[in-house]
Amino acid sequence: METTVNIGLIREEKQPHDNRAAFTPKQCQWIMHHFPQVKIFAQPATYRCFKDAEYHKAGVTITEDLTHCQFLLGIKEVPPAFLIPNKTYLFFSHTKKKQPHNQHMLQAILEKNITLIDYECLVHPDGQRILGFGFFAGVVGAHNGLMAYGHKTKSFQLKPVHECHDFQELISHYFGVKLPPLKIVITGSGRVAAGTLEIMGLLGIKYLPPEEYLINTYNYPVYTQLKAGELYLRKDDRTYSRADFHAHPDQYDCRFLPYVTVSDILMNGIYWDHNIPPLFQLKDIQKENFRIQVIADITDDTHGSVPINLGDSTIDDPVYGVDKQTFQQTAPYLPDTIDMMCVSNLPNELPRDASQYFGDQLMKYVFEEMLKEESTMIENATITANGRLTPHFSYLQDYADGKE
Repeated sequence: METTVNIGLIREEKQPHDNRAAFTPKQCQWIMHHFPQVKIFAQPATYRCFKDAEYHKAGVTITEDLTHCQFLLGIKEVPPAFLIPNKTYLFFSHTKKKQPHNQHMLQAILEKNITLIDYECLVHPDGQRILGFGFFAGVVGAHNGLMAYGHKTKSFQLKPVHECHDFQELISHYFGVKLPPLKIVITGSGRVAAGTLEIMGLLGIKYLPPEEYLINTYNYPVYTQLKAGELYLRKDDRTYSRADFHAHPDQYDCRFLPYVTVSDILMNGIYWDHNIPPLFQLKDIQKENFRIQVIADITDDTHGSVPINLGDSTIDDPVYGVDKQTFQQTAPYLPDTIDMMCVSNLPNELPRDASQYFGDQLMKYVFEEMLKEESTMIENATITANGRLTPHFSYLQDYADGKE
């Protein structure tokens, strides 16, 4: 006799409320059909992108009380007051880099004897991350970048993504949109870049290799894509190797500068940490030949790869200006500013599609591993168990003890 596994979908309690879900109603229905031993429950939530009635119709029991569930699935961090002791939680905890704002939550997780499996730490055997919302961050970020450029130049208008029911509706708004001749430079080659390329395709924006993009002008919209190997080269022998770059980023030069003189929009999807050189320096924006008018900083690191990222904007108010001479934040769309789109929760603008995409990856690669007695994949993503940090994450001890 197989033991019943009860899975709970928790209500997102972190403010501002996230409206995504780990599984869509249809995915829940599919799981319970194919795994008869699994029952799924969901806490009622008014702001979730799928209504309680949609889950109920799919056979999910709506209940406030999830204490009978072994696994509790959310998206964002769970405020300590809402953590149920002795459970196994899966969510994005944002603790593995010792993020200060989540220290208290990690301490509560340890005190309450909670097993924490972090989505961000779930990887394929080759080290590639399994789960993420990067694709839809790229889709929404590219759209917002174009929307900002249309506003600034008064040359075309796009509807905000969050006013669309889903991705299909967004696509229908692209019919007949005619863009002026403009040049877009996209950085990165991961999921975020894949999302931006999706929008380039839907709007019929033509790809050009970097070397052509740099020297030619066009009377229709074009873009180029710079992957890490085209952006960064070793200072000594002008080569690029991914492993070496991640180990010694300070040994590399960034080669982005020529693109600031020929591009109208930068869509930034490159991975960044504090040792990696930025795409350009602050002083560069003061120069006459700095042509970029709008930057969609989709990876969104404050003072990161884009040094004029002065902090997050919001879905309702996605764009702010940066004065080219003083580097101060201003209202958007002024004449001598660069407009910045730095929304940190872009996938929330297409929550139904983002949830579907996320749940698909979760079902394909993680769900059966979760149900096993032992799984290396799950073990390597488990930050806490039995009231202490797992060996894999023992480096967080000082942070958990409140010493950092």
